[in-house]
Amino acid sequence: MAPLVAAFGTSHSPQLSMPADGWGERGQEDRRNRTLYTIPEGRHVDYDELAQTADPAVAKELSADIYQRRFDQNQAGIARVAEAVAAAELDVLLVVGDDQKEAYQDDNMPVLAVFWGDKVPYYPRDYSKLPPSFAQTFWAYPKETVMYENNPELALHLIDSLMDQGVDVAHSKYYREGQSITHAVQFVTARVLGSKQVPVLPVIQNTYFPPNQPRPRRSYEFGAAIRNAVETWKSDARVGIIASGGLSHFVVDEELDRQTLKGLETANGEILTSLPRHRLQSATTEIMNWIAVAGAMGDTKMETVAYEPGYRTPAGTGCGCAVGHWHNGH
Repeated sequence: MAPLVAAFGTSHSPQLSMPADGWGERGQEDRRNRTLYTIPEGRHVDYDELAQTADPAVAKELSADIYQRRFDQNQAGIARVAEAVAAAELDVLLVVGDDQKEAYQDDNMPVLAVFWGDKVPYYPRDYSKLPPSFAQTFWAYPKETVMYENNPELALHLIDSLMDQGVDVAHSKYYREGQSITHAVQFVTARVLGSKQVPVLPVIQNTYFPPNQPRPRRSYEFGAAIRNAVETWKSDARVGIIASGGLSHFVVDEELDRQTLKGLETANGEILTSLPRHRLQSATTEIMNWIAVAGAMGDTKMETVAYEPGYRTPAGTGCGCAVGHWHNGH
């Protein structure tokens, strides 16, 4: 049997990869964001209206010194988790992430999906079509096409076991020509695994797009079913799992972030499955990837390696960036 020997979590915001002096420019782009919302009500607003309701204290978070300190803390956290992943000597890493109309579109948007192709495709972005601050974020990414290894044997077993457990999971064996795997997986291969590549098995949740987003309880149950599937795989392979995405953004919700981290740090499924849906807006929904990994880890508590509320405008836009590690003794 193949127990889950290690689990991790990491945000994948561009703020984690762009230099600190680019945060202000990223904040300028927030002013055009049409998916902003008030906290805690979850009422959709534009930037100007959000700014009218923001805590004036946020303005004190926008200095170059604070940007740099938070950037440094983020980078140290990612480095620590990368070291922990390498030390786990994994044979395959399940990456639980979301897709933002990269591989899946409105003609078919599965709630839950597993990719079981032999190769996980990465194609470099066309930087010329990206805003300048976004273009900076790809400095650590390969500049050429890469086909990462998957573990289709485990992927097929995972799909089969999930179906047996009553989880109606979609599957993909390949994507359209020239289509990269979702950015949630790309961040892990580039920033966490780096040169120490191990096979990656993409597990996708549609956290981002209504109307068929999984609810927090379903994500937690999905994670538990993933653990059951891995533990019935007849292999001595060392399997790890990582959540990619979150925490709150594009509006920083520190209260929600800290409540999520409390649930993860105490292995309290009730906290995680009862997070208010009206506060899981926009990309904040990526918290559900962490909830799924928490479900997979059951009673094992997560250590928060780093958490930084990365404000970048007076309106409170930005990203709650976190990195975590579950220690289970394997």
